[in-house]
Amino acid sequence: MPRYRAPLRDIRFLIHQVFDFAGHYARHGHEEVTADLIDPVLEEAARFTENELDPTRTEGDETGTHLESGQVVTPPGYKKAWKAFVEGQWNGISCSPEYGGQGLPHSLGMAFHEMAESANMPWCPLFTLSQGAIRAIEAHASDELKQAYLPKMVAGEWTGTMALTEAHCGSDLGLLRTRAEPRDDGSYSVTGNKIFITWAGQDLTDNIIHLVLAKLPDAPAGPKGISLFLVPDRLLDDSGQPGERNNVAVEALEEKMGLKASPTTVFRLDGARGWLVGEPHRGLAAMFTMMNAARLDVSFEALGIGQLSHQGAVEYARERLQMRAPAGPREPDQAADPIIVHPDVRRMLLTQKSLVEGCRALGLYAATQLDIGLGSPDEQARGRANDLMALLTPICKGFFTERGSEITDLGIQVFGGHGYIREWGMEQLYRDVRITRIYEGTNGIQAIDLIKRKTLASERKLLDLFLEEVRGFCDANADAGEVSTELVARTRKVADEWSELTDRLMAAAGDDINAPMSAAFEYLEYSGYAALAWCWARMAVTAEQALKEDNADRAFLEGKLQTARFYFDRILPRTRALAESMVADTQSLMTMDDEQFFMP
Repeated sequence: MPRYRAPLRDIRFLIHQVFDFAGHYARHGHEEVTADLIDPVLEEAARFTENELDPTRTEGDETGTHLESGQVVTPPGYKKAWKAFVEGQWNGISCSPEYGGQGLPHSLGMAFHEMAESANMPWCPLFTLSQGAIRAIEAHASDELKQAYLPKMVAGEWTGTMALTEAHCGSDLGLLRTRAEPRDDGSYSVTGNKIFITWAGQDLTDNIIHLVLAKLPDAPAGPKGISLFLVPDRLLDDSGQPGERNNVAVEALEEKMGLKASPTTVFRLDGARGWLVGEPHRGLAAMFTMMNAARLDVSFEALGIGQLSHQGAVEYARERLQMRAPAGPREPDQAADPIIVHPDVRRMLLTQKSLVEGCRALGLYAATQLDIGLGSPDEQARGRANDLMALLTPICKGFFTERGSEITDLGIQVFGGHGYIREWGMEQLYRDVRITRIYEGTNGIQAIDLIKRKTLASERKLLDLFLEEVRGFCDANADAGEVSTELVARTRKVADEWSELTDRLMAAAGDDINAPMSAAFEYLEYSGYAALAWCWARMAVTAEQALKEDNADRAFLEGKLQTARFYFDRILPRTRALAESMVADTQSLMTMDDEQFFMP
């Protein structure tokens, strides 16, 4: 059973040396968040996730959740973990102090988020969905709603959900049927059925705040007719405390492949009282405040669970004895050598390591842009950061989650037959991570968003903004060091090819819109690998410079350089196949008749 240990050396390396979070905070409105504050936060996050969350992961998977008279009953250890979470004020780590939050930068909150996801991913939507709901309410709701609900939500006394999906509509929300009728008191009567609602009906808090998409009687057709409503499980009494139950009922729990301890509910709203959030018919824009946050959260889910799979695989490979090393016995006093000596096992472990650490670097960079976009006093800086986040969000969500499945699959493979057996804990990680490629917008939707909205619609301006960052780094580090100089040159080469392929797809779109759409997934994958090349080159430059210092952590830094070389030699070449398929003719994809896909 893999036991989680927070990768603090790598997180600190990125936060202090590669990205200089303290300097970043000083430039963008968080001067009080110095290195002396960052390190204790990271250490306490590690303590909480290792000691409070990690022990609940296996128990939760074995026990699961179940429904009793409309109440979701959670695994035994979950209440204790939630209580410790609330007492540690983790729910409000990046929330506004106006509502009781700590007001720390979002990038520091994401470092905690990764640790929590590694320790117990199924538990984590309790707070990630709540934090997304807090953002949406804070950005779009009336002052009255903010004052009534945000303090309790920030404190973790109440949680939040996101209620979008209906049985007949998933990604195409314009088809939803839930209706909201105005009431005389200014509230609305909301009626409809929602599915795939995570952590509704739970028994951990005394109120749950649902953000529900519905249509008003005068709503225009399609997505432009959607409004957003705040619908509490329990209506507030005159003192602002939860009182009588609202007409919201959990009817069933889905039986799922993974996330056994994270309830996925079907619930009914039968004239439930709700309050409009934002403007009528503008609910989708308000919900995307929550959705975009959720997509970055899901990126860190996949990263976190990949980290745990890698840890488990490395520990097993160091201990499991099988056969001898190809070059001769490594442990002659033992009956056999540990499997970590075998080249193919090392390939799997280094693939995991290079992808986990590369995704961590890109994820934390994206989180710094979130800091700037939400809080910088510089309007121009905010605009630039928001544009970068618009590009990076689908890349991170799509690429990290695809790699999460790959990493956890490799974790099973390292264990061999034991990886397929429940008692070792590796198969749970694969089952749990698989959903990340589907929810909060499938990766096909992320690919379409990246190529259509973020690239074609912007006339590649968002990509050029990111490539400006990449090329600026390459210019500044063209002669950085013995190892990193070569990696910087290879980063420039892949950035130039990324740009050229984008031009070819944009030109092809003028003749055949299927051309860029058929290449959308390959384009997302290519973008992820290219962005990670930049991250690995940055880490290599930093590591090579740090090795010159007298007190250098040599083993860690040399390992970082070796992993960088592995990424460029063994992982980045995947872009060659992607580039070829991306510009292939669309005929083989689009000409087959529908009935020819299967002919019994």
